[in-house]
Amino acid sequence: MLGVILQDLRRALWKAFGHNAFTIAKAAAYSQLLSLFPALLVAAKLLSATPTSSAVRDDVRALLFDVLPSDTMSLADTYFKPNSQNSHRVVISAGIVAVAASMGVMLSLMEGFRRAYRLPRGQFGFWKERMVALLLIPSTLLPMLFATTFVVFGHQIELWMIEHSDHALRDWVLLAWRFVRWLIALATSVAVLQVIFHFSTAVRPPWLRTIPGALLATTTWFGSTMAYGWYVTRFADYSRVYGSLGAGIATMVWLYFVSIATLVGAEFNAQVYPMWDEQGASTMAEDDVLEYPDSTPAFHHPDTGLAGS
Repeated sequence: MLGVILQDLRRALWKAFGHNAFTIAKAAAYSQLLSLFPALLVAAKLLSATPTSSAVRDDVRALLFDVLPSDTMSLADTYFKPNSQNSHRVVISAGIVAVAASMGVMLSLMEGFRRAYRLPRGQFGFWKERMVALLLIPSTLLPMLFATTFVVFGHQIELWMIEHSDHALRDWVLLAWRFVRWLIALATSVAVLQVIFHFSTAVRPPWLRTIPGALLATTTWFGSTMAYGWYVTRFADYSRVYGSLGAGIATMVWLYFVSIATLVGAEFNAQVYPMWDEQGASTMAEDDVLEYPDSTPAFHHPDTGLAGS
């Protein structure tokens, strides 16, 4: 079993090179950088309007400290300071930029997924492709919003546990609770990636077929984030090379790793559950087929010339 998984992983990495996934990841990382900080500005403004804005803001900052590299957090932290004030026009403009850049992220990832599954170009059509990318933004935000809400209330639950748990078992209770919080964060990441994998191509893979790539991308993302954060805090000093742009460059490198993890996850799905068998026939159900603009059936073996590179 392990040998089969490693073989699929090796093929996925090799296919990622052949499909220019690492080049596509650069475009996705650039768009993510453009969307990240405007989105944080909007989030900070919305949090400031809550009745318990100070406590909620501190909880969200603690969550970001666990997820973002230190240099990135140093930039993001300025938005969550109590004295940070932004006009409504600035917030609205930031929201528009965040949505437009997020749509660029989705379009880049959709191109990578298309290549991973060997699907033809123009699978949606120009406008439909952008509409799908736009709709994917709120679809992925909902699980993230749930996880963030849970983290916020989770801190209050943790304080309640500290107050009411037995002294001898307090450490074990807190350890178990923090494990649950991390487990929910991992599950949320897997759910978000499954949504992206499922809806980003005209041939929609069943939900179960998106799990391997989502798990691989999530573990790679968390692992690379921890490793990169350790490297940045102990060895790398981007400010010496890039000056005031150092934190931004460090953030883009981290987002590049995140994009690579997502694209390799799609390649891994394509290896574990290929859409085509050895005879060139589709392995998918007809209900998962969407028609192309020219009414050409979506399921057609790539050797016929329909599939793009």
